[in-house]
Amino acid sequence: MNGHLNLVSVGPGSAELIPPMAMHALQQSDAIVGYDLYLKWIQPWIEGKEIHTLPLTQERERAALALNLARAGKRVSLVSSGDIGVYGLAPLVFEMLEPAERTEIQMIPGITAAQSCASLLGAPLGHDFATLSLSDLLCPWPWIEHRARHIAQADLALVLYNVQSQARQEGVYRILDLLLEHRPGGTWCGIVRNAYREDSSTEICTLEELRQKRFDMLTSLVIGTRFTKKTGRFLYAPRGYHGWDTALNPTPQAVWFFTGTRDGNLLANACAQSGVPTVVSVASNHGAVQAREHSPTSYVVTGRIGEPARRKLLQASGARAVVDATHPFATQISRQLIRICSELGIPYLRFERPQQTECADVQIVPDIPSAAREAVRLGKRIFLSTGVKDLSSFTSAEAEKKALWFARVTPAPDSLERAMRAGIPAARLCAMQGPFSEDVNKTLWQEWKIDCVVTKESGETGGLPSKIEAARALGIPILVVARPEMQYPEATSRFEEVETWVSKLSASSTQTSLH
Repeated sequence: MNGHLNLVSVGPGSAELIPPMAMHALQQSDAIVGYDLYLKWIQPWIEGKEIHTLPLTQERERAALALNLARAGKRVSLVSSGDIGVYGLAPLVFEMLEPAERTEIQMIPGITAAQSCASLLGAPLGHDFATLSLSDLLCPWPWIEHRARHIAQADLALVLYNVQSQARQEGVYRILDLLLEHRPGGTWCGIVRNAYREDSSTEICTLEELRQKRFDMLTSLVIGTRFTKKTGRFLYAPRGYHGWDTALNPTPQAVWFFTGTRDGNLLANACAQSGVPTVVSVASNHGAVQAREHSPTSYVVTGRIGEPARRKLLQASGARAVVDATHPFATQISRQLIRICSELGIPYLRFERPQQTECADVQIVPDIPSAAREAVRLGKRIFLSTGVKDLSSFTSAEAEKKALWFARVTPAPDSLERAMRAGIPAARLCAMQGPFSEDVNKTLWQEWKIDCVVTKESGETGGLPSKIEAARALGIPILVVARPEMQYPEATSRFEEVETWVSKLSASSTQTSLH
């Protein structure tokens, strides 16, 4: 008896997206085998049929039942969501076929989760891409990590399936960390839950922001590449990429300036104008905009790419030297750069902006926790100009004494979101790019009735003198968090000394190449 088995794909969960070929196969079948949820989507075409349902985790049993019914001479449809051949039941059926199998098999393709999620986000899979399931039930976790690492290195767009279950909470964050080692933190990503079902939802964020979120098994993640673009509420991959070489291999034999600060960008520009090849490395998209404005001829690398990827990038590009002009409080990246330069034999110079706190009426505090404790002692309407990552350290101090917190952050969506997550409402946030004059500070603090100010020892470039003068004029206390102590192999606070150091290195390199 020759039976017939249809391997039917019914897509993401919307009747409108079920292909006519699938509808016809269902209508012509004697028996339907599937999972309860999938059968709800196809109810109009299976009325009066012989129905067999088995729960999740019994996929092999479902496939065996469908095949055995077909072998008994029936016309059967084995139903799967998405595409039955992609992370689906079709491979199980083919495993069970006999060498001389007489049952007729027909594959009916459908819309995969990757395709449906991508369509809700725009066109993020417009070029090469990969899919990866994070479920370790059928694939050992070390293999999942191994594959993720190579996908990250290849800079392929990636769709993650089976993202996070109750029993498997941390795996997705390990994979995101691997991705962050090889692509910028500002890489555009999409979160899609229940694509084309009743409670479907989408969200666009950066890879760095994605690392802070929670998911479930009904969620798929779409990870972009360094080329992925955002336009309005959509993501897309350019159909033809430009700059393939420079995307992975920045300017060779260049002096690398690690900045994120205005003075660092100006230093890079001064050296670039003198003919020195320069690369500017910044952490955020906002920093990249500033870098391109102040050092337009420098190649810009964006993102918190992690120490292994940064080491590889400096080595592969043959970096001539590193100038560490990061923020005075960015000690983690400074330690990282010192280690990398020592290991690779790359000359390192720290540019440390001069300090500006020799004032009798300025109270210096050693660290952020001390500033939080002292602020709630001195004021009730406290203005924070310390950077967004430290805000939660202050808002948690409300347990000691009721206080209203106000803050100024950079005008970037992620900064505003982080500030609000820390407990500061939008009405008490000012999103502006500094530095600011004394008058601007006074006007803002008067409007908000500020009675205490907290800032960092960020120097003149960071606008510290104007903050001190504004606080003095208003007669309100100002707390200044001291810079953390760091030992640098070589450091200077003078622009001209940086330029001279870079110039000598360049001249030495040129002489070496001539000989």
